[in-house]
Amino acid sequence: MKERWQVMSDMAIEFPSQKYNGQIKTITLGDGSNAVSVGRENCFPFYLFEGNMPNSPRIAMEIYDLPPTNWPATLLQPFADVIDDPLVWAQKCVNEFGAEMLCLKLVSTDPNGENKGAEQAAATVKRVAAGIDVPLIVWGTANRDKDSAVLKLVCETCQDKPLIIGPVEEGNYKSITPAAVNNGHIIVASSSMDINLAKQLNILLANSGVPTDKILIDPTVSSIGYGIEYCYSVIERIRLAAITQADDKLAYPIVLNIAEETWKTKEANTLEDCENKTGAPNKRGIMFEAMSAWLLLLAGGDIAIMRHPEAISLVAEMLRDLQ
Repeated sequence: MKERWQVMSDMAIEFPSQKYNGQIKTITLGDGSNAVSVGRENCFPFYLFEGNMPNSPRIAMEIYDLPPTNWPATLLQPFADVIDDPLVWAQKCVNEFGAEMLCLKLVSTDPNGENKGAEQAAATVKRVAAGIDVPLIVWGTANRDKDSAVLKLVCETCQDKPLIIGPVEEGNYKSITPAAVNNGHIIVASSSMDINLAKQLNILLANSGVPTDKILIDPTVSSIGYGIEYCYSVIERIRLAAITQADDKLAYPIVLNIAEETWKTKEANTLEDCENKTGAPNKRGIMFEAMSAWLLLLAGGDIAIMRHPEAISLVAEMLRDLQ
């Protein structure tokens, strides 16, 4: 028995693996020494035994252009001293929490909220962009008409620093993309949880003159407990088409706008402990965000937009362990 075990232990174990024809495009975000590259993988997420994943997924910390009014205390506490000034908020995220990217949400422009004008939003973006040295994502309200005006002016106002502009949809890409292309910005192509819609929008952007190294995919997402299985499937199918079928119309890095989806759930906002069945109230939202982000990174996401520093720390630790 001992001799048989010795023979078996000396045998080399060959793990089954498969090589793929496709590869995700490399997109460089920002400029200078703090520029970030995403994409370039030629295997499924973290399948390093089958291919290469030179660029680890990245995390962008989310900030608002005005003080949030609907955040739970757990989420608000780390930023309570800076929410009145988006630039100070941004600098705290970089200097104190080590943010490698930021996402500035232009919530003040929401027609159903304060409905501030494009000029004011563009001035805010320019001020924040000038005060930080990491890549900056600028996100509208997903109101097509308002975003058309706001994001177009943002692109034109910020010629001196490359931005990542989103969401750009089929309904407003014609008004936003010329300003983005002419000023060297990257476009986040947003479609509603459908691989065919995502591919169609990428084709339209390419036909409009958007360079292939200036496109990211936003397939739209949801959190755990709110249809994340369907989101996972869509992201997985996008990555499957890009890697196994070499579909270059879908071979772009994927953005996960996960913070907004997780922190609006009742689980993240309920303060009661629900008889200890759903976890401590001050940790539940953090775990919701971290688990939702991590699950969709495993599906194929390249950039996760997140809020809470503790949730970000949890995901960053897992990313380090798998590289």
